[in-house]
Amino acid sequence: MRSGVLVYGAAVVSLATCSLANSADLTLPTRVSSTLWSWTGGYVGFHGGGGYGRTSFTDPYGPSIYGDNVNTPTFLAGGQIGYNWQSNGWVLGAELDVSHAVSDGTNSCLAFSGNVVIATCKAGPNVFVTGTARVGYTFGARGRTLTYVKGGAAWQNNRGSIANNNEFRHDESPGFPRHTTQFDYGRFGWTVGFGVEQALTAAWSLKFEYDYMRFAGPHLATPPTMQYPPLAVIPASASDLSSSYQVGKVGLNYHFGSSPSEPQWSHGSLVPDRGWAGHRAYPDAWSIEGGSRVWIGRGTFQWDYNLPPPMPGEGVIPSSRLTYHGLDGISGELFARLDSPWGIFMRAMLASDASRRER
Repeated sequence: MRSGVLVYGAAVVSLATCSLANSADLTLPTRVSSTLWSWTGGYVGFHGGGGYGRTSFTDPYGPSIYGDNVNTPTFLAGGQIGYNWQSNGWVLGAELDVSHAVSDGTNSCLAFSGNVVIATCKAGPNVFVTGTARVGYTFGARGRTLTYVKGGAAWQNNRGSIANNNEFRHDESPGFPRHTTQFDYGRFGWTVGFGVEQALTAAWSLKFEYDYMRFAGPHLATPPTMQYPPLAVIPASASDLSSSYQVGKVGLNYHFGSSPSEPQWSHGSLVPDRGWAGHRAYPDAWSIEGGSRVWIGRGTFQWDYNLPPPMPGEGVIPSSRLTYHGLDGISGELFARLDSPWGIFMRAMLASDASRRER
């Protein structure tokens, strides 16, 4: 029995704040400047995230009963380095991203008949590298929110196997021995994505990003097998691989040329300075804010049925597998908060969940 569950993609959909009082009536612990902050310069950072992948195997024996796709839920962590050029509100950039992935999947494959061969296909990507160009535009009164799209080249390392489980005869039979084809390859492909990056201080920014990656694969040799019905011998052939991934990332970047310990931004700051002691941390009038969050999850579940060993000392014989895939779930939350001039607030939340499954 094998199972895999993945939850990813927590995102803030909207966030709005409105006040019932004039901004001059608020006493906030900030010192604000009207100067725009520039994204121009180099940066380095790290990221983490997860997503969903699929490695597909072409079938030389004919249409497969179980399909020839291996789902690979993926968790990843790594780092990035890049440089931005800003002109007015537009930002152009280049970025190199390297991630180590923890991912593994298996599924029955190459099964054109319930009476003949059932192979097991496995796949597990472990490294992703992307080199991309970014085009973005800044938002906000001081240009500290950057939205962008990206695209470029990608590289992955993927490893796994195709194992024929039972071909009527044992290993000593000269015609049709059990056979396993291993693969461990690196391939170039392409990637596109989009994201939002928010400047936190003069030195640090936080980003949320979605990426889609696609890769071709090698030609893998498959052994000869038998077909029934009608009874026939199918010669050795080859299977072609391809893979694609959808991942969400959360990253933190350090921008060169700024001190992370500065008490206030040199280009205008929303960060409190050192002279804010004694100020009230809540407004002098009523205010309300609200927003929403969304979580997306995907999982798989597999149940194997194995026949007992035909002779003592031999392994079990895989017979059948039930695969539940597309176990999708979406959860959402709406929230609102009402603040009073006396420091007392009210908060309300509304949550919902929806899920489905395929067999």
